[in-house]
Amino acid sequence: MAKALTKSQIVAGVAEKAGLSKKQAGAAIEALIEMAYANAKDGFSVPGLGKLVLVDRKARQGRNPATGETIQIPAKRALKFRVAKACKDAILG
Repeated sequence: MAKALTKSQIVAGVAEKAGLSKKQAGAAIEALIEMAYANAKDGFSVPGLGKLVLVDRKARQGRNPATGETIQIPAKRALKFRVAKACKDAILG
């Protein structure tokens, strides 16, 4: 299995495909990341890739795998990424 791309490899690829300098591509990617962080609570969508959403999880019963003891897992907020259908179709066929 191939290794995941590093940030510098992604920046270089974006720069090459978009005809930008690496510095401009890096700034564009950083701006996208900042926007995602700022707007995740309302849902942040990257067309063709997916959507970043904040979800509220309810409190529930769980089990300690070491002892088998039943424990209470508290309610919490979690961040999820929902992959777009176009992305699934492109990768999975």
